[in-house]
Amino acid sequence: MNDYEVVVKVPASTANLGSGFDSIGMALQRYTTVKMKLANQTKVNLIGQHQQGLPVNKQNLIYQAADYLCRQAEIETPQLEIEVESEIPLSRGLGSSGAAIIGGMVAVNTLVGTPFTKDEIFQLASELEGHPDNVGASLFGGVLVAAKNKENKFTYVNFPPPEQLKVVVSIPDYELQTMEARGVLPEQYSREDAVYALSHAALLSAALMRGDFKAMGEALNDQIHQPYRKHLIPGFEEILENGKNYGAIGAAISGAGPTIIAFTSQSSERLILYIKQVMEKYNVNAQTIEIPIDYNGVVCKINERTFEKLKN
Repeated sequence: MNDYEVVVKVPASTANLGSGFDSIGMALQRYTTVKMKLANQTKVNLIGQHQQGLPVNKQNLIYQAADYLCRQAEIETPQLEIEVESEIPLSRGLGSSGAAIIGGMVAVNTLVGTPFTKDEIFQLASELEGHPDNVGASLFGGVLVAAKNKENKFTYVNFPPPEQLKVVVSIPDYELQTMEARGVLPEQYSREDAVYALSHAALLSAALMRGDFKAMGEALNDQIHQPYRKHLIPGFEEILENGKNYGAIGAAISGAGPTIIAFTSQSSERLILYIKQVMEKYNVNAQTIEIPIDYNGVVCKINERTFEKLKN
């Protein structure tokens, strides 16, 4: 840990899973690691290719998340030295901002004496992110299903997906900003689309919990966001229509995209090869791989010196 007081490892996440728009997320084994200690002046050290262009001062999202938590705890935000190393590419629909928010909040919460529980951090992170699916999956691991009440508080269920479930991702080398992907969505939906969305999201939750892959294949279908976003993501519609012929349970846009996810309970090799061929057909340079599901969520370690200080 060198001289950093807290080290937090946060998994990536895929959100929506087709029909679970802004409400269902799943953690994946790609990680952002946040190291944090008290300092005389705030600075942020960024390591790795996935963080180019991010701010290295108090405008960094990890510091912003730490500051938000401290303000909610009515604690003066300390000056912090933060080191960040990430395997999660930016603006690809794999929860990079959600992981950053969880990393910043969990780390500073430990440094300032743990004013908030894990459940309370989930509420704060969901408020800051604006939706609970990415931050919840990164915090708890496995599958996270959540809903917001009239008081803007979130109720959630967290559970491990079936062990046979495998996730294939195709991560293109271009970014898609969430704001752009949200901008193509309509302001209003028909009653028919609303009922379709509600029934499919409910079915998806039940299918994931029961491990019913046949039901999951239908439940991944969506009428709320994917029909409006598919033109932003070359190759997605073809994979959605034909992926089942290559072992896919179904496919979806990961978060706001442009990453495409496909699920299978078989060996993923044939499905990966097919998706690679589709990406080549559409002249998209993409990394297509299987990424294991993360079942543990955030992991926080503190050094012995910090532990003794907090204990006393």
